[in-house]
Amino acid sequence: MAEKRMKRSIIGTVTSDKMDKTVVVESTRLVEVPLYQKKIRKRETHMAHDGKNECKVGDKVLIEESRPLSRQKRWMVKEIIQEKT
Repeated sequence: MAEKRMKRSIIGTVTSDKMDKTVVVESTRLVEVPLYQKKIRKRETHMAHDGKNECKVGDKVLIEESRPLSRQKRWMVKEIIQEKT
């Protein structure tokens, strides 16, 4: 029997909620460039499943890795951490 592995989770900001049951989440991280010892910001966008259409643009959310739900969706919104005021 195969072992269950830990699912990755990321905190990011919702940048688009125009699709039905899908949001685009942008996450940033600091990476150090070895040659110059300088830190730069890298950002990634992920499409995440939002079954109840609760997320709005600007919300801070926790997304978790899941099985492929469509061609581009491999993440699910686990919880809304902070709503945009």
